Amino acid sequence: MDVKSLAVVGAGQMGAGIAQVAAQSGVQVFLIDLDAALVQKALQGISAQLQKAASKGKLTAENLEAAMARLHGTGSFADAAQADFAVEAVTENEGVKKKVFADLAKALRPDAILATNTSSIPITRIAASVSNPERVIGMHFMNPVPVMQLVEIIRGAQTSDETYATTRALAEKMGKTTVVSKDMPGFIVNRILIPMINEACFALQEGLGTAEDIDTAMKLGTNVPMGPLTLADFIGLDTCLSIAEVLHKGLGEDKYRPAPLLRQYVDAGWLGRKSKRGFHKY
Repeated sequence: MDVKSLAVVGAGQMGAGIAQVAAQSGVQVFLIDLDAALVQKALQGISAQLQKAASKGKLTAENLEAAMARLHGTGSFADAAQADFAVEAVTENEGVKKKVFADLAKALRPDAILATNTSSIPITRIAASVSNPERVIGMHFMNPVPVMQLVEIIRGAQTSDETYATTRALAEKMGKTTVVSKDMPGFIVNRILIPMINEACFALQEGLGTAEDIDTAMKLGTNVPMGPLTLADFIGLDTCLSIAEVLHKGLGEDKYRPAPLLRQYVDAGWLGRKSKRGFHKY
């Protein structure tokens, strides 16, 4: 199936990024969120990003106007009925995602595909919450979506070959490179990334170095663009903790246990960039 219309549920940073890239690739987009103010903020942010690209000569005025015309902000799941494909991009909470999937399944056509942007929760469990689970798949975009090249595709036990083929084709239409992961906690990227971030939290907790020294050591010593604690702040410490808990519970090994310092920062409301304080201050 050639996807011509896409419903994106969740108008936060990830949802807005997915909506932007899809609209730029020629897809009609329905950006859905129950918070009308958040939808408007997302549309304004997308417009600002596209205008910035146009000012640098990376986008023509015509393409900017066309992309914005393909974006439709809404607060109703009913508008998803017009979509060939839906991507859920709400908070990393299994209960919330299952509720969104149940609502989406009622609104979408029976043949429409439901994808989740979860970064760690098993697709098979999410798929079990809807009828026709063969149309459910994981489509994990990286943050920020307009910049990052990768999309992880995760097939649940029930996912059909047709669902996979359509999802891969959509990701490639959006200019992304895809990899396929087994449906295991954390998939590929976060199975490796979150334990590294968590170990950096343990190192800070134990006084191995300051947050600045740990980040500088890893940035210059391994040639990554940012240190693990800075990256955790960018992702959101609450999101890092949620993924670490999924890994620990799902894989059952102590090496995945969340660092107490990470949990303490989340309890304190120090969530990183979005709260202006995490392992660093902003």
